[in-house]
Amino acid sequence: MPEMTVDGYPLSYAESGAGDPLVLVHGTLGDQRYWAPQMPTLGRHYHVMALSMRHCWPGRWEAGGDFTIDRHVADLAGFIESLGAGPVRLVGHSRGGHIAFRLAERHPGLVRALVLAEPGGELDESLGGKPASGAQRGAFAEGAALVEAGDVEAGLRRIAEHTGGPGAWERRSEARKAINRDNAHTLLGQRDERRRPYSRAAAEAIRAPTLLVVGAQTLPNFVANADALERHIRGCERVSIPNAAHSMSQDNPADFDAAVLAFLERH
Repeated sequence: MPEMTVDGYPLSYAESGAGDPLVLVHGTLGDQRYWAPQMPTLGRHYHVMALSMRHCWPGRWEAGGDFTIDRHVADLAGFIESLGAGPVRLVGHSRGGHIAFRLAERHPGLVRALVLAEPGGELDESLGGKPASGAQRGAFAEGAALVEAGDVEAGLRRIAEHTGGPGAWERRSEARKAINRDNAHTLLGQRDERRRPYSRAAAEAIRAPTLLVVGAQTLPNFVANADALERHIRGCERVSIPNAAHSMSQDNPADFDAAVLAFLERH
C-alpha cells in the first residue's frame, strides 16, 4: 500500500480513482479499511485517499505522547501539503471528524470542502454545552483499562456501546470487529489525547463549505453536536442518513455516498 512520510512517520493510505484529491479520515479504533465501502463509488469521481492515522494499522502502537488530536491534525496537514495539489475535499468521521474540523479551523487554506460525519467530542458553554462532564473521557479510560488488562473484547465492547448504544458491538460486522481489534491498543493513547471541546469561536472560524452528516438513528450527543455546529458554521448544510446510526457510512453506504457526492460536486 502507498505511504507518505510526515514528520518522520510513514502514513499509510488506501487510494482509488483519479482526479481532484478527496481525503478520508477514520475515527476511534479505525484505520484506512474503515472506508472500504466508499472507495469504489467515491473513486469514480475523485482521487480518494483514506489515511491510517499515526500508530493505527498497519502502523504499530507504541507507548508515548504523540497519539493526540494535535499530532494527528499536524500529520493530516503535512499529508495534504505534500500532495502539492492545493486545497482538498476532506471527509472525517467521529474522532476523524474532530481532526478534520480542527484542520479546517487552523489551516483553512488546505480545505476546499469539508464533510463532518458525526464529529466526536463535547461542546463548551459558548455552544450551549455544560462544563465538560468527563463522560467521554471516562468511557474511553474504562475501555483502555480493559484492553491494557488483556480483556480486549470487553474494552472494545465498552467503546462500541458508548458510541452506538447497547448491543453495538454485537451488531458490527466481523470485518469491522477485526479492524477494531487491530487498533485496540490505540485506546491507551486516547486516555490523554487532549481533545478540547468545540467552541463557538472555533465553529465560526470554519470558512470551507461544510456538510454535517448525521445518522437518523444515532445517539443524542451526536445530534447535539450537529445542532450546535450547524448554527455557527457559516453556510453549513446538513443531511440525515436513514436506517443508520453513528457508523452511517457502514450502516447505509449507498445513501451516505450519494449525500457526500451531491455536496462535493457543488464545491
